[in-house]
Amino acid sequence: MIGLVDGNNFYVSCERIFDPSLEGKPVAVLSNNDGCVISRSQEFKNLQIPMGTPYFQLREAEKYYGLIFRSSNYELYGDISRRVIAVLQEFSQDVEQYSIDEAFVQVPLDDLEECHRFGLSLRQRVLRWVGIPCGVGFAKTKTLAKIANHIGKKRPDGVFVMPADPSTVLATVPVAEVWGVGRRLAPKLERLGIRNAQQLAEKDDDFLLKRFSIMLARTALELRGIPAVAADTLHDIAQSVTCSRSFGHPVVDFTDLAESVAHYAAQAAEHLRRDGLVAAGANVYFQYHPEQGPPPRDGGFTGTTLTFPTPTASTGDIIKAISPKLPAMFIPGRRYKKSGVVFFGLESTSHQQLQLFSSHQDDSRKERLAAAMDDINRHYGHGTLFNLAEGINRPWSMKRERLTPSYTTSWEQLLQVK
Repeated sequence: MIGLVDGNNFYVSCERIFDPSLEGKPVAVLSNNDGCVISRSQEFKNLQIPMGTPYFQLREAEKYYGLIFRSSNYELYGDISRRVIAVLQEFSQDVEQYSIDEAFVQVPLDDLEECHRFGLSLRQRVLRWVGIPCGVGFAKTKTLAKIANHIGKKRPDGVFVMPADPSTVLATVPVAEVWGVGRRLAPKLERLGIRNAQQLAEKDDDFLLKRFSIMLARTALELRGIPAVAADTLHDIAQSVTCSRSFGHPVVDFTDLAESVAHYAAQAAEHLRRDGLVAAGANVYFQYHPEQGPPPRDGGFTGTTLTFPTPTASTGDIIKAISPKLPAMFIPGRRYKKSGVVFFGLESTSHQQLQLFSSHQDDSRKERLAAAMDDINRHYGHGTLFNLAEGINRPWSMKRERLTPSYTTSWEQLLQVK
């Protein structure tokens, strides 16, 4: 059986671990720069406030309904996610993390009652050891497990096992809620009379291949209980890795822009190393505000594209290659609101072609240095070690006025018990 474990209202649940006073209250976590709602407690959902609502529209409701907002603390959420995965690995040797709050687990069980008991034990362990309430769903395929999880999260015990014949359950699931369909494809299916998951499962494979795609045909197979969605492989490498943020306030100084690009490049490079990838080059950009004038000027982008001498994930080499390109991108007098770095030409380090004129000894030294920095930052907290080019004060950082402490990723912010 395949199980899907999904943290309930994950960002809010992470905040509640260290602040029990938030329990039972309408709590929401805001996006970058405290822009809009990206995670809601059930109490917040009960007020019919949609996901993505801008914070400025909720200022009056904040006082009237007693709404509580927190700035997004991704360092904390990432660490709590890793702790949940560590607990899941105590139960299964085959754990595939799907997102920050979801993971698939393979379990050698076929009996439905045994699966249900297993799910209860797993859920209780995650709640007790980490503090995150989860929904757990079991089925024969990943797509069915997603549906089972959705049902399990609404049950009192938080667990649901898909029956051997799932047709009755699938008939109650709108096609738009099927993993792999989505709300953009759903209207096309509905016009063809495919309104629920069971009707999609019954549709002929040739019809789906001709009218739609092989991905939708695989989804239909999964709904029939036939595994068709494999784990990520080296052939499924992403096309790019991106890191960008809006600034907390308009930036006019070139030094601040250069620091922000170096910081985002370093974060994206760490992502590359974590996934065992190297990049062939990068797109770098600044985005600036429109000006009222006089004369009025439109907002826009300025950017450049560069390739690295050799594909790399070394933060130092990447910053060294990018930095000389930045002055030509800078337009004096403009008020900048965002910068970003996009790495392209990604390939696995295990399949990387060696360069004839590169020094293997030098590359090995850089890899060890990067690995040491990553290990220290994982152990002592994100940002413990960083390149000086990323800046120290970082006045351009995004606005997070309601940011909670990094309880588990910073020695200075550890929770104190008195």
